[in-house]
Amino acid sequence: MSQDPIIIAGIPIPFHDPLLLTILAVHVAAGLAGTISGILAMMNKKGPGRHPLFGIVYYRCLLVVFVTALILAVTRWTEDYYLAILGTLAFAAASLGRAALHGHRRSRIQAHISGMGLSYTLMLVAFYMDNGMNLPLWRQLPAFAYWMLPGAIGAALILHALIKYSRWEATEPDSR
Repeated sequence: MSQDPIIIAGIPIPFHDPLLLTILAVHVAAGLAGTISGILAMMNKKGPGRHPLFGIVYYRCLLVVFVTALILAVTRWTEDYYLAILGTLAFAAASLGRAALHGHRRSRIQAHISGMGLSYTLMLVAFYMDNGMNLPLWRQLPAFAYWMLPGAIGAALILHALIKYSRWEATEPDSR
């Protein structure tokens, strides 16, 4: 017999098992911390200092979100398999973006920007696909908007960052 979901802040929680609720709490906390640290990494000056610090925090939070999403998705696979896919893609993109910094190719910064930006975008897409129908304003949008809007905004921001970097690189004396 299936129990009714628990409702927290208007969002139905399909789990009643204390272990799964604990995993979900860790997932939500890591997702929130990752969202904030990702924004802080994006907004801080690139180079030594805050940007890499917030970037490391973001990456570690994303790892926790990825692992907990897999665990939670497995328990409700038919309903949540797409979250496992998006989580895997987000973590893979972040891992590639992070690894790009250790390369020696000239395009490593572009690969870093693209990978990290894509990972952040995919994390938001997963959040909105899972929760959009329960959020004010978002619930009035068609379901395709849950992936289309964050995807379009994320793509525009990544493109903007790539263009900004290429302009900056063109003005740097070391790049000539």
